[in-house]
Amino acid sequence: MARIFPSLIAADLLNLEDEIKKLEPHCDGFHLDVMDNHFVPNLTFGPAFINAIGSITHKPLWAHLMVSNPNSIIERLTIAPKSIISVHYESDDDIAQLITLIKSKSWIPSIAIKPATPITDLVPLLQHVSHILVMLVEPGFSGQPLLSETIEKVIALHTYIHTQQLNITISVDGGITQKNIAHLHTCGAQDIAAATAVFENNNVINNLQHLKKLL
Repeated sequence: MARIFPSLIAADLLNLEDEIKKLEPHCDGFHLDVMDNHFVPNLTFGPAFINAIGSITHKPLWAHLMVSNPNSIIERLTIAPKSIISVHYESDDDIAQLITLIKSKSWIPSIAIKPATPITDLVPLLQHVSHILVMLVEPGFSGQPLLSETIEKVIALHTYIHTQQLNITISVDGGITQKNIAHLHTCGAQDIAAATAVFENNNVINNLQHLKKLL
C-alpha cells in the first residue's frame, strides 16, 4: 500500500494548524523538510517547530533532515514513537551512529540520498534500516521538476530489495505530480512526500483525494 504524506513546506504557514486539522482525517501523516542553509541553500523548520507540529496531530510525522549535522536536531526532538527520521547519507555525521540514536528514541531511521549518490553506496547499511528516501530533485527547494534519471534509481533499489528479500520501504520526495505519482508507485515507491501537488490552488482535500485515486 502506498502512503501520501503532505509536505508542509508548501502549506500556508500563517495558517498551518488549520491546514493540518483539515488534512488530518484524509492523510497518512505529515512530511517536514528541515533545512539548515548549509547542507542545502535554504532555511526552514527547527526542532521546536517539529515538536509543536507533533503536539497538534495524531498522525505520524516524517522529518527529512537536510542538514549537515542531524545529530544536533535529533537530540532535541520530542515527537511520538514510530515517527520517521530521514538523515542524509551525504551529511557530516556518522550514519551508523545516527541510526542507533534514532532507534534508541523509538523512531524509524531512514536514509536519504541525493540524486547523484549511487544506490550501491547504501548496500552496507540496508541491513540496519527499514526505510530509504530517494530524492527525485536536488534537495533545498519545493516545486522543482522531477529528474527523470532518479526513477531508474527507484527501480534499481526496488529490484535489489526484492532480490535480497529485505523488508525496506522505499520513499520518494520532490517533483511529485498527478502525472507521475502512479508510475513512481509502480516502480517501487511506497511512501510519497507530496508538496505542491497537495497544496496548489488551495484545494488541499480534493488534491489529496485525487492523488490517492491515481494510486
